[in-house]
Amino acid sequence: MVMILVVEDDEAISKVVVDNLEFEGYTVRAAYDGATGLKLAVTEPVDLILLDIMMPQMNGYDVCRRLREAGRQTPVIMLTAKGEEVDKVLGLELGADDYVTKPVGVRELLARVRAVLRRTGQQAERMAADTGTGVLRVGVAVIDFSSYEATRGGRPVHLSPKAYGVLRLLWERQGQAVTRTDILQQVLGYDVYPTTRTVDNHIAELRAALEAEPAKPCCVLTVHGVGYKLVDAIHETGG
Repeated sequence: MVMILVVEDDEAISKVVVDNLEFEGYTVRAAYDGATGLKLAVTEPVDLILLDIMMPQMNGYDVCRRLREAGRQTPVIMLTAKGEEVDKVLGLELGADDYVTKPVGVRELLARVRAVLRRTGQQAERMAADTGTGVLRVGVAVIDFSSYEATRGGRPVHLSPKAYGVLRLLWERQGQAVTRTDILQQVLGYDVYPTTRTVDNHIAELRAALEAEPAKPCCVLTVHGVGYKLVDAIHETGG
């Protein structure tokens, strides 16, 4: 049974969302402030979070940031009245999987929920099937996708969930150019604004973690006018 956490301080909106999700067969928990939502997100077996931004005690941006810093990969759909592009990009860069601007129709919201659950489920299945108990060696770093852990010279380094996703896509197509559009659609979400800044920020994050000299990358390379490609990555299976 899929459990969805709705974190929304407007109780009338929350009730409409919860009722419709339950009608679709989902198990739903509700929180009316960010602090309570964060606590439920880390203590309950939540499969997806619908997260408002403007809330008391802790806003949605901070909730999402805290979740990702703690290594929680639970999919997040930002739900807010703020509609400026900069707000959407910020939410996505903090690790949100999609962004819905209120007021939103129930049918659209349910479609977004199904799409995010489907996309994240497929990514998890591919990762589990392909990586097994092995690790990926890239540059000076070692990445374990099964535990979302990375080390550089034996020391832990932090990578955001989206950066892991970008690396995973580049690895799947190692040696081939991957366009920014592919990264935006397949990793950062189908409804992301087509800005190159979001992609480039994650590439810079990867280079800082993986490359011996991030300013002179040897593994995560730029393909001018196209996008990026990964070279010299080695997958090692456990044994």
